[in-house]
Formats: sequence, structure tokens, C-alpha cells
Amino acid sequence: VQLQASGGGLVQAGGSLRLSCANSERGRTIGSYVVGWFRQVPGKEREFVATISRNGISTYYRDSVKGRFTISRDNTKETVYLQMDSLKPEDTAVYYCAAERHSSSYSVKKSELDYHYWGPGTQVTVSS
Repeated sequence: VQLQASGGGLVQAGGSLRLSCANSERGRTIGSYVVGWFRQVPGKEREFVATISRNGISTYYRDSVKGRFTISRDNTKETVYLQMDSLKPEDTAVYYCAAERHSSSYSVKKSELDYHYWGPGTQVTVSS
């Protein structure tokens, strides 16, 4: 898969953004891949945000975004989404999506070491 994240931007605290992670590679379907979102602030390690199983049934979030972020996918559109609501200044980061092929339809992956395919990031800036 070839991944492209989009949808980042500048938003005030309390606002919302929806990130998209689209697969642009012909012949491969994102439905065969577990997908995760990660984020990174300059000078800090990249951290896990959310992940979704191939069939979209299983999801997992880092504690600080639970109840505010929602990960979803539309395999027919070759896209995974991250809806971010009630944004906080501490959510400011470059957001990356990643994918890993997996045989199980229900498994999720929380470690960046588990992912081989990464797209370029999209900047999210939340002003106070």
C-alpha cells in the first residue's frame, strides 16, 4: 500500500478535524491491512494514537484521546479516518498513518514496530 494522510490544519481548542489516510496503490486493498495512527512532536518520540482492525470492528486508543477521537474505515474507498473532537493544544503534532498486512480480521496493533508501511505526515496545530 501507498498511504497518504490528509486533513490536518490549524484549529482552536475545542474544535474538530478529520484526518484521512488513503491508499493510492493499485492492486492492493487497504482492507487487508491493520491501520494505525501515530503522532510526533519535534524532539519527542512518536507515539501511538489509535488503531483499527481490518474489518473495522476492533479499535484501540491511547488513554489521552479516548472519548475524543474516533478511528473508522471505509475499505470500499480505500480510506481510514481519524475524527478528532474536543481538540486540546497538547494534541498538536504531525500525525502519521501506518499499515500492516494481517491475516486476522479482528487484530489491532499498537506498536510502531509492528508497522511496515507509513505515509508522510499531516500537521495538526491546536491553538489555545
